[in-house]
Amino acid sequence: MRLKGFLAAAAAAATALSLAACSSGSPASGESGAANEGGSASEFPVASNVELTDSPTFDAMKSAGKVRVGVKEDQPGLGYLDAVTGERSGFDIDVARWIAAELGFSTDQIEFQKIPSANREQALINGDIDYYVGTYSITDKRKDQVGFAGPYFVTGQGLLVKADNTDITSDKDLAGKTVCSATGSTPIQNIKDNYPDTKTTEFDTYSQCVEALKDGSVDAVTTDQAILIGYAAQEPDALKVVGEPFSVEKYGVGVPKDDAALRHFINKVFTDGGATWTKIYDATLGASGTKVEQPAVDDYE
Repeated sequence: MRLKGFLAAAAAAATALSLAACSSGSPASGESGAANEGGSASEFPVASNVELTDSPTFDAMKSAGKVRVGVKEDQPGLGYLDAVTGERSGFDIDVARWIAAELGFSTDQIEFQKIPSANREQALINGDIDYYVGTYSITDKRKDQVGFAGPYFVTGQGLLVKADNTDITSDKDLAGKTVCSATGSTPIQNIKDNYPDTKTTEFDTYSQCVEALKDGSVDAVTTDQAILIGYAAQEPDALKVVGEPFSVEKYGVGVPKDDAALRHFINKVFTDGGATWTKIYDATLGASGTKVEQPAVDDYE
């Protein structure tokens, strides 16, 4: 189906996810570590006797008895941490849990870490995390520093404005305006490279940009439309998404650059796990009933 139709329907999904998170309760007693941050909205069978050789990252996971995953936590429907319940929810969160289960780790062995967009490459290079799942667009520049498995999802760059804004209806109306996005993100670089008459403001997180939009410090927020629709769904009287997507963003799982074995393993998880991918999508972004096909993976070297 057309991307616009999918994204419009995702708004209802984001709202449903927010309500689901509030009613899901706390994790069962006895769980520890990351599970106490909220537990899992979806449980996946934990693989046993995982065969993954020549992967220094996997060896480190086994030695530590846990998997450290970099995520976002301010993106409704994708990667979101509910401040009241402590529940993590969203498509990216469940993809991260799925991969961990395939690697042989249960929910209570996952340590989620919030990593801002600008720090993702360095977190992987430093070994602070084992892999990253958080609207991480695959680009040639990033491939110089890290490896990517996937893509596991495809979206496009869009614009979020105040609900009463009539000046901005598409990216063609950005001249002289101030646009905000996350530091180190591909959307802000796209604005800098291709919209020279547009001013930019950057923060560590998109939620900070949304606050700047609401208080009038900026005229628009730009990132992937799937993310923006989540924010608009939370405050439909205050915010709206305008225009058509003006880029193509392919989300990948970031892994250490020298760990080809882990990258191949995750790609095989995606290739062989179409039914699981669909189940995750239907329970998160597809909660409205909209269907989107899983993208084919590419062996990014």
